[in-house]
Amino acid sequence: MTKSNSFSLLFRLRKKRSQPSHSSILARLSVGTERIEFSLNRSVKTDLWDNTNRKAKGSSIESKQLNLFLQEIQMNVFSCYDQLRREKKLITAKAVKARFFNEDISELTLLTAFEYHNEEVSNSLAPGTARHYKTCLAHIKRFLEKVIKAEDIFLVELSFSFITRFELFLRKYKPTDHQKPLGNNTIMKHIQRVRKVVTLAVKLEWIDKDPFANYKCKFTPSNRKYLSAEELASFEALSNLGNRLQYVKDLFVFSCYSGLVYIDTMELTPTHLVLGIDASKWIYTERRKTTKSVRIPLLPKAEMIITKYKSDPRSVYAGTLFPRISNQRLNSYLKELASLAGIESKLTFHVARHTFATTVALMNGLPIETLSKILGHSKITTTQMYAKVLNQKVSTDMSNLKLVIKAKEEEKKRQELREKEKQNSDSKVS
Repeated sequence: MTKSNSFSLLFRLRKKRSQPSHSSILARLSVGTERIEFSLNRSVKTDLWDNTNRKAKGSSIESKQLNLFLQEIQMNVFSCYDQLRREKKLITAKAVKARFFNEDISELTLLTAFEYHNEEVSNSLAPGTARHYKTCLAHIKRFLEKVIKAEDIFLVELSFSFITRFELFLRKYKPTDHQKPLGNNTIMKHIQRVRKVVTLAVKLEWIDKDPFANYKCKFTPSNRKYLSAEELASFEALSNLGNRLQYVKDLFVFSCYSGLVYIDTMELTPTHLVLGIDASKWIYTERRKTTKSVRIPLLPKAEMIITKYKSDPRSVYAGTLFPRISNQRLNSYLKELASLAGIESKLTFHVARHTFATTVALMNGLPIETLSKILGHSKITTTQMYAKVLNQKVSTDMSNLKLVIKAKEEEKKRQELREKEKQNSDSKVS
């Protein structure tokens, strides 16, 4: 919401070509950095105007009447601004002008709705998520310029056709900063962000009809990369690395045995270590991404790594369990470690979380409901994405089932053989 101290209104003159001695009076309305002007349909003798005080000079009847008119305009404009502020509605120069002229609905645009959304929810969004919305807004502006041939579009003009054309634009768009075009899921994410902004506009009653009512995002299922048990063992076996790579290796292994993402790992402090209900050490923290609380019983390898670094001078200085390192540097060094460990797939820190969920947890029989709580997922369907890629687990479970069935069949045969032998023995005795 735009603050009141960024709002101003002043009056200025524009000389009339048809009548050089007179000038038209314009109102200049500013909200933040946005400025808009509109005519008051009034004129004044140019030499009667006080340009410093922005009003008519002297005490003549004409000057007094004009100044009363300007005061009334000013009060009405400020009243419109105050109404929007009290109604917690979008405050822009266009919105105030629209309220002044009773044109609120038709004046609300997609870009102003986007700016309102980004400003209102910026404090509740993670920095990365906020950047995604800014990127999406840039795509919208580019689409409006190149396809719609306009700087903006009124919310009431949005339609199903607008959405499908925006989707097609993103599919054909070739970024200038990298060679790869946008993937299907990235495009769907951008459309979801537009949808969220438009849904907000519907809830605020800025528009009556939801243009997304008949639109459905279609995501392509993706396989989550993780290390197999053999790859994880190979990674853990790396030695003689030097302090730099050794620390990165330890951080990655810690995540493989805790499931914590980069930002949550970097923000761990001694206060997050507590004794759990089983009298062993747990991590009690909150996910930055979802603000959801997570409770993680520490596995021995994860606990050993915490013990190794919590007394490091860099950790003590920062008040954290681990010395600070940027995610970019971390991922850069992981490429070196992957090469040393003979791991061909691209290795990023987030792969460690996937490895915990699959190789460490599900492959060793941890119930998916328990895993969902440890990972801090809001819905178990999110956790089930990991189970879908575990063909090896399916194979292992089926092999175990075959062994159980085979053991039962063999036991049944042995029982039948014992009964037959007993019957033969009884026949000889009789």
